[in-house]
Amino acid sequence: MSEVKERIIGAVTIMNEDDAAKIWQLIQSAFALANAPLAEPDEDETEILNAYHNGNPEYQPDITHEELMKQLGL
Repeated sequence: MSEVKERIIGAVTIMNEDDAAKIWQLIQSAFALANAPLAEPDEDETEILNAYHNGNPEYQPDITHEELMKQLGL
């Protein structure tokens, strides 16, 4: 068994049931997302994505990634 799998099993064995249930939900969600079909953007979404990628100031974030992570406590 890999070190990562051993660490996961070790962490789960010392968790309370509520935390273990949350981890199980995260695992199920990860598999569901991995198997979800890719949705094609509609015309409006494509226009917005292009404006963002082309640097249109109306479509740029007001906060940096670092600031957001700090606000989220991550």
